[in-house]
Amino acid sequence: MDTQTNSIVQKVWSFCNTLRDDGVGYGDYLEQLTYLLFLKMADEYSKPPHNRKLPIPAGYDWESLRTLRGAALELQYLKTLQELGKTSGILGQIFTKSQNKIQDPAKLYKLVDLIDREQWAMMGADVKGTIYEGLLEKNAEDTKSGAGQYFTPRALIKTMVECIRPEPGKTIADPACGTGGFFLGAYDFIVANFELDKDKKTFLKYSTFSGNEIVAATRRLALMNLFLHNIGDIDSENFISSTDALVAPSAASFDYVLANPPFGKKSSQTFTNEEGEQEKEDLTYNRQDFWATSSNKQLNFVQHIKTMLKTTGQAAVVVPDNVLFEGGAGETVRKKLLETTDLHTILRLPTGIFYAQGVKANVIFFDAKPAAAQAWTKEVWIYDYRTNIHHTLKKNPIKAENLAEFVTCYNPKNRHKRKETFNVESNPDGRWRKFTYDEILTRDKTSLDITWVKDKSLADLDNLPDPDELATVIVENIESALSNFKSFQATLK
Repeated sequence: MDTQTNSIVQKVWSFCNTLRDDGVGYGDYLEQLTYLLFLKMADEYSKPPHNRKLPIPAGYDWESLRTLRGAALELQYLKTLQELGKTSGILGQIFTKSQNKIQDPAKLYKLVDLIDREQWAMMGADVKGTIYEGLLEKNAEDTKSGAGQYFTPRALIKTMVECIRPEPGKTIADPACGTGGFFLGAYDFIVANFELDKDKKTFLKYSTFSGNEIVAATRRLALMNLFLHNIGDIDSENFISSTDALVAPSAASFDYVLANPPFGKKSSQTFTNEEGEQEKEDLTYNRQDFWATSSNKQLNFVQHIKTMLKTTGQAAVVVPDNVLFEGGAGETVRKKLLETTDLHTILRLPTGIFYAQGVKANVIFFDAKPAAAQAWTKEVWIYDYRTNIHHTLKKNPIKAENLAEFVTCYNPKNRHKRKETFNVESNPDGRWRKFTYDEILTRDKTSLDITWVKDKSLADLDNLPDPDELATVIVENIESALSNFKSFQATLK
């Protein structure tokens, strides 16, 4: 970054730290920054050289805030948030259920003044994106807020996108899009790898992406994140729906689905009983287009994503281990997925890369196919990037280069020409290995939870990881086991 850009970044970050001293966390700061930044950029676009007519109601725009101080500013800000939340499109979605979390009017004025001093519309998307993405990541690190479940490590997103290789002029969906990471990853890949004419640029900006996010605060962060990265516009239609994607089949089908559905095994809904008390019950989606009825949220998302794809569509989806081995509905879903799609690749991920603790996850890659008498999956290639791999969020976070070997093995430009690195005699620890459809069918419950690399920590006491790494692994394993026990306990109840 140049000196001017770095100065802006430092200002935004330093003020965030100032507000944290008042108990305003990254999430609350991000929300207030989103509201004010959106209004300031709308104001800039309404003036020369842009001269655009935008749907900001008179008296509730940037000019109505920037000259006020103290209680008058606080009152006007509250009125503005309430009024803009009633509007339609992206504007209404960004301001829906908005609240002022900055209780000190003097600090609110300082934030308004900080934003007012810069010309944001003239700033490059990479600069605005750098500022906002940095804050999103800091927010995800705040484990108490739970924001980490909406933030997928960008290195993993980059890897998944490189394997799928999305092309311009095609549609991309994410039914649980969080803060929009997969959309940004796909956007960056397309811009970097293809020559785009005017029509393709317009399609990329306005018609490529479609998503769902049921949490209002997260949805507004996603919309602002995409807007700052040049996806969508102030007055364009909202392309991130607030509806639960699992409730009904998608109205459209897509060329690509990239997703990391929310962690947590059960879907539940809250209701008020006859005594007026709030209770939760398992939520089961009775979808005629699903292979199995289940309250397992992860299995439901896998089934839903399959239905979203065009017959030539491709999907890359992060799923927890239970999707690969669970019996009952899990076995049904796996068998049907192997039969009706080409489930060609699984990437086994290590623990310590997600902000939710103890998560054991994988990425499954599958291509949609038309109906056929024979199973479409002929062989499943598995890359084990879990056994003997140790990552932590702060000391050793996962980076794109850590997954470079997997991308090479995947061979995105021609995945039908692959070579195993595993060899039972010469390289038994090779991480890249294929299993035929018939081999998988013989496994108990058609399990896709397959390992073969020897766990060195069980055999080599002289080469144990550092104590802090070892402690992290132990904690993650305990938390993962505890989560499974809680799920089991819930079924007993």
